Amino acid sequence: MTSEIKLPDTATQDTEDAKQLLRDHIRDRRKRRTDKQLQELSLSIRDQVLSCTSGAHSVAFYVSVEHEPATLPAIEALDAAGVRVLLPKLGPGLSRSWAYFTGVDDLQALSPNRPLEPTGEALDHMELASVDVIITPALAVDMQGNRLGQGGGWYDRALDVSRASAPVYALVFADEVITSRLLPVASHDVPVDGILTPERVLWLSDNS
Repeated sequence: MTSEIKLPDTATQDTEDAKQLLRDHIRDRRKRRTDKQLQELSLSIRDQVLSCTSGAHSVAFYVSVEHEPATLPAIEALDAAGVRVLLPKLGPGLSRSWAYFTGVDDLQALSPNRPLEPTGEALDHMELASVDVIITPALAVDMQGNRLGQGGGWYDRALDVSRASAPVYALVFADEVITSRLLPVASHDVPVDGILTPERVLWLSDNS
């Protein structure tokens, strides 16, 4: 079993400073994985995603960027299985929006330092209320479902409109599942229902 990442002590810091320290630490650790390792893990991620979305007609997902758990094989597999995949997209006036995946060739770099995005119609955040399963990015998740995101707070705001019956999973590497402590939490943070790693799907029943 993969050992849990050793995180720096943040007990004396306020919430936002603590989060940023943890983000920097985990991002640095992620950079140690090679492209070959990420590619190999992406196939395991694909299998876990298909397992936890069985029976879903639509899934909100995201296109990974460098050093993140690679998601494109899972997105393609969902699409091949007839599942509609909703992806983040920049909308009018740089608004945070969504659009449906229509194929790898349609994914484009539409703005600097952003993940690849669909070129189709930008849909507002209310589209998230129509999906059956939501898979979010994360840098770490604890056993209470507290998710350490990238810092923008977009997913926490978006999840407010999701259906109560739509489970939310955070996708992380196995060593980023934190069992020894709680992650720092702000008032706007929304806990997830489960955790996805390349090795397993972990349902957090206390949050259901």
